[in-house]
Amino acid sequence: MSPWNTSTEDHLRHLLNEWDPVGVADDVRDEYDCILAPLLQRLGSGAGRTEISEFLRHQLEDHFGLDPLGVRPEAMADRVMGWWASIDPVDGVAST
Repeated sequence: MSPWNTSTEDHLRHLLNEWDPVGVADDVRDEYDCILAPLLQRLGSGAGRTEISEFLRHQLEDHFGLDPLGVRPEAMADRVMGWWASIDPVDGVAST
């Protein structure tokens, strides 16, 4: 069983769709689902900002064929790390 749940995946999907480096999230809600599980695995295993940033950079370049410079994977890594630190591990919802 995964250490996260559907709510956690939905929240991360929302963050990725807000970032939307490809520019299609308004039409294709699941565009970034291919990186959900690998990203959650890294977060769950304690990956830091640098590892998350490099993972996102690699996905942008190798999977999506984008130049990562303009879409700032480092800033997205910061946002993901902040979100991850704020969620309740049981229900995957950010604490208030």
